[in-house]
Amino acid sequence: MSYNVRVLAARSCFDVVDQGMSLSEVLPKAQALLDNPLDKALLQEICFGVMRHLPQLEAVCSQLMSKPLIKQLRPLQFLLYVGIYQLKFMRIPDHAAISETVDAARELKGQSLTKLINGVLRNVQRQPELFNFATAPAAVQFNHPGWLINALQQAYPQQWQQILDANQQKAPLWLRVNVSKINPTDYAAALSRQNIEYTRPVAALPAAIKLTQAQDVTTLPGYAEGWFSVQDAAAQYAATLLDVNSSQHILDACCAPGGKTCHILELAPEAELTALDKEPKRLLRVHENLARLGLNANVIAADAAQPDSWWKGKLFDRILLDVPCSATGVIRRHPDIRWLRKKADITVLAELQQRILSQCWSLLAPGGTLLYATCSVLPAENSQQIELFLQQHSDAKLDKLPQQHADQPYGWQLLPGEQDMDGFFYARLKKMTNNEKA
Repeated sequence: MSYNVRVLAARSCFDVVDQGMSLSEVLPKAQALLDNPLDKALLQEICFGVMRHLPQLEAVCSQLMSKPLIKQLRPLQFLLYVGIYQLKFMRIPDHAAISETVDAARELKGQSLTKLINGVLRNVQRQPELFNFATAPAAVQFNHPGWLINALQQAYPQQWQQILDANQQKAPLWLRVNVSKINPTDYAAALSRQNIEYTRPVAALPAAIKLTQAQDVTTLPGYAEGWFSVQDAAAQYAATLLDVNSSQHILDACCAPGGKTCHILELAPEAELTALDKEPKRLLRVHENLARLGLNANVIAADAAQPDSWWKGKLFDRILLDVPCSATGVIRRHPDIRWLRKKADITVLAELQQRILSQCWSLLAPGGTLLYATCSVLPAENSQQIELFLQQHSDAKLDKLPQQHADQPYGWQLLPGEQDMDGFFYARLKKMTNNEKA
């Protein structure tokens, strides 16, 4: 049975926006129904594009329709967004975009609406002024929810628009070379032999390679041999800043899908590492990554906020705490995040983060290091967490990172797009010894 890409795109976008499902969950299932790799890529492009431009697509429709389609017709409303996105943002010929979208309506049981859909799309084709949003509300101008725009304006009065613009860009494909198997320079040479263009733009991360053009990673040299992993450069800082070696007892407290776990072991192959995550299903990816890279860790399904259920009593020398967060720093990679997150979620997440941080701190040996990390850009999850923690724990001191700016007293905040990296936050905490406390 063959599946229509635009039907799958409309249903996927409906599942995200109306049903609250993650695109990371919905899209792979839809792609699995397609045989042609080009169709899989087209489906992703359309879904990501609709998520990036949803308010403007809605605004255009509202100018051309008396009211949106509701109830069982909602997937057809998203099909309209799919069609408009193709007309405005893709290189698909207009006649093909319109005819394919109208055909998809029939498969979505919208035979009676084909004239409406055809009319809306032809009006979009004829009226480019429909996309003039200079006087529209900020949510439409910038394609982000109002609560998030307000939060960014408050936190970054000079940079908020830069963040929103960066979120609209397609993220590059970054690789992390597995230094326990191959030298980064040698791996770069292997890419060159296959005429794969790349750069190595971050001096502090010699194992980080950015491909000029994204491609199927399974076709890259050394994939099966575990020569590299896919990981944004911002996330590659975690293992480096943790300052690990093979003699240490290390905890990766919120480890799935395992990228940072593997990086730690690549730098310290003989370390005694415990990788913990609350969701057993997510640990499947951790096991897969460890196996492909030839690494070993003690992987446990447990809650980092409840150490009594899993901790064996031996204190850790190093703890990586990449806590659950709003993921507002990786919207360019996951454009649906902006529609799945709500303002009220931030308070709930901040409370969870503080609880995990306090519980894991008790597991750190005196003189040890805890690295707090999020892929968020919101101070409530980042600098404010660290400020509060330091006020409440007299045995903790901030170990300032060399990357911290003068106006970042409680950690290093990377904003989306800086050196073409994701948004990330890091704060390194040291536990004082008795002598230091005295």
